[in-house]
Parts: sequence; structure tokens; C-alpha cells
Amino acid sequence: MGDVRCIRRNRNRAARAGRLDLAPSLAARLPDDIAVQRHAPYESRADGIMYRQVLSELANARGWEVHLYNAKEVVGQAVSMLAERADEVLQGPRATMGAPWTKDHRIALAATIVSSDEKRQRSK
Repeated sequence: MGDVRCIRRNRNRAARAGRLDLAPSLAARLPDDIAVQRHAPYESRADGIMYRQVLSELANARGWEVHLYNAKEVVGQAVSMLAERADEVLQGPRATMGAPWTKDHRIALAATIVSSDEKRQRSK
């Protein structure tokens, strides 16, 4: 357990020093127990989970909102919201700008649309 705490301290120290000043997130939390970490799903995800945790914490500390989404569902959610404009909005950037507009960019755009709508719904 000491190793995990040391890694977290170093991660947080780097964040405070400004060496990690990006944003975004994850809901999953990495358990402190190394025995648990050595089993699925943590054994192959620990670095990514800890990285996203610190980014989320930094974003929250700066007052930035962090939204989680399911990459397999968010495009469908955006399509439902956009209705007949979905193809124009989600595929339009690729047609206009060409490569390197990829599936990942489309998913990020869809997540932005969905999270903006959720924020708008909360403010009503």
C-alpha cells in the first residue's frame, strides 16, 4: 500500500508544480490495496486511472466542470438530440476539414453536445 501512496503523492506534487495542467476525467477509483490492484480490471488500468483522477482533481480545483460519458453510447445520445441535423453536425467537420478528423473527434464532439444539454437541463 505504501507504493500507491508514494505514487499518489508524486502525482499530486507534479500537479501542484504545474507539470500536469490539462483537464478531463474518470469515475473509476483505484483501490489502495495492492492485492486488489493485481487483479482485473485494475492490473492493466492503474496508470490511466490515476492519471485521469489527478486531471479531474485539477480541473475541479480550477472550477472546471468534468463530465463523464460512455464512448459507446454518446454518439447515439447526440444523434437523438440533434435529430435531422445530426449528420451535418457530427459528420460535417470531417467533410469540411478532412483528415485528421477521426472517430475520436466525433465522439468528443458528441460528448460536448450531450454534456451541454445536461447542463442546460440542470439550469432550468
